Amino acid sequence: MLLTFDEVSKKIAAGTTLHIAATESLLKKLPTGNWVGGSTEYFITKDGGKVSGDKLFVTEMPYDNFSFKTYDANNIHEIANDAFDNGFTIVIVPFDSVVHKKYAENAAEYENMFMRNVVGWVSGINLSIAGQTPISVCGKTGEVFSDKAVALHLEAPEGKVVSVNIVNIFEQDADAPLIEFEEEGFEITNCIVDGKKMLLSDFIKENNIDTKMPLVGEYSGMGINVSFKSIEDGVVNLYAPVFKGIKYKMAKSISCYESEFDARLKSLDTAEKAFSCNCILNFLYGELEGKNIDGFAGPITFGEIAYQLVNQTLVYVTVS
Repeated sequence: MLLTFDEVSKKIAAGTTLHIAATESLLKKLPTGNWVGGSTEYFITKDGGKVSGDKLFVTEMPYDNFSFKTYDANNIHEIANDAFDNGFTIVIVPFDSVVHKKYAENAAEYENMFMRNVVGWVSGINLSIAGQTPISVCGKTGEVFSDKAVALHLEAPEGKVVSVNIVNIFEQDADAPLIEFEEEGFEITNCIVDGKKMLLSDFIKENNIDTKMPLVGEYSGMGINVSFKSIEDGVVNLYAPVFKGIKYKMAKSISCYESEFDARLKSLDTAEKAFSCNCILNFLYGELEGKNIDGFAGPITFGEIAYQLVNQTLVYVTVS
């Protein structure tokens, strides 16, 4: 829910455990308490997509057992080990920080990563306002970070089952060429297209690729998106890393973001949804401001975490 600063402060004072998304300036002014937060000014609310610099998006976490921890690039690999056996972790990672890149490139290899439920998001800025810094905040201590991740580890009540879910409106275009990589990371020069080595930037230019559409990697039958950020001096900058050994294709074109989301979401039961977030690229390219994504209120993010980093997806958690 989208609330005023005073409303959120009262909830914190009452001892409520909260996940908060808001501007850098608002987060820094909040009192200490049982909360974690990250910076963004983009939200999906019950009234549709909104951009707000004066309100905070708050999700209450009604769980009795929880803990807070901060992580840098040297200990982020411990995050799943710190999570509860039956519960879920919300981690917030500042965009373009060292810990962001470290997590994105290595999370799939962390001990217990797919045995515990780790979700979260990459914090960002208002793209129209200069001088902002993506931050994460540990409300328990009041510490503000541009280079560390913060996590709220939550234990689900006995008898409850936690499920991490991804809504991805994209899929591989079956007719598109196969793309593979010998180099890994966020900044890519070369690729292999149908067995032929070439510059990725040349492939994009020569085939008039719409870079609003992501690359889709095939992971054991699941499509994981990698979104394009920019192309500079022949280097393609991405919002998530690509990996060796993964088969990628360009995403199949879609006619309308809103209708695609609606079609996917109508069949889903959101009654016991505990957390959700959606990608800034979906918000911008899908022109979601003012449009309602029914049942999936939450922050609009600069990367989503469903165990590992994903792009152009909606991530949500149910506790049932």
